Amino acid sequence: MFLSRFRVNTARPGARRLLSSPQSMHAAVMSSFPGLLPTDVPAPDEPRVLWRLEHRARAEVLLYVASPDRPDMTHLVEQAGWPAVAEPDRPGWDTRSYKPLLDGLTAGDHWAFRLTANPVHSIRRKDGEPTKITAHVTPTHQKGWLLDPGRQERCGFRVLEKSDAERLLPNGTTSGGKPHHGDRHHLTVSDKRPLSFDKSRGGDGKRRGKPVTVVTVTFDGRLEVTDPTALRRALTQGIGRARAYGCGLLTLAPITTGPR
Repeated sequence: MFLSRFRVNTARPGARRLLSSPQSMHAAVMSSFPGLLPTDVPAPDEPRVLWRLEHRARAEVLLYVASPDRPDMTHLVEQAGWPAVAEPDRPGWDTRSYKPLLDGLTAGDHWAFRLTANPVHSIRRKDGEPTKITAHVTPTHQKGWLLDPGRQERCGFRVLEKSDAERLLPNGTTSGGKPHHGDRHHLTVSDKRPLSFDKSRGGDGKRRGKPVTVVTVTFDGRLEVTDPTALRRALTQGIGRARAYGCGLLTLAPITTGPR
């Protein structure tokens, strides 16, 4: 496995086209792997290509890609990077082996983490109607999606709780005494983005079917490894839905006391 980072040159028209369309960005990312065909579908138990955009500032957007194979992002540099300054030893992106981190995971370890995901749930408005997949829209419900005990168990981690001294409210509760996990855990939600785009078009350029709508949020927090094997699976296969559109990539970093 490999983890790559590519800085997007937001001043270029090609970059703006990619940033405006998760489908186009997905196609560009997948084109970084000559051994993958557009029709290839990874098996459920195999690592897959995952990607995530981080909008750190208006002119600083980073693309992270986790992949089973080492990528060749030359085409991305030409479309959305700085091709004039690319050199053989500095091609315009950085790629590092993911293996040392994956192999070094141990139960009980604590890590800082970041995850862009598509938190959803199934609802039924009336008895007898089929269920409908709907996005969580409030930070409380979005946090609840990640804090779900079953989800954390499947992913091999638990989100760490704050100490009493770190909590803003006594015992992490609201003034009414009801549980309020927003102040109990080392977990924040930011960068909510509703994305709407056409999934496919016909040969005449006309839209086919309804637009795809995906609501994404970014989680930052701290976790404890509970099952290294399950966590490796989450890191290499992704978490949740919409993984083709920039969701599901979980990354880890050492916990530091200063800003990340």
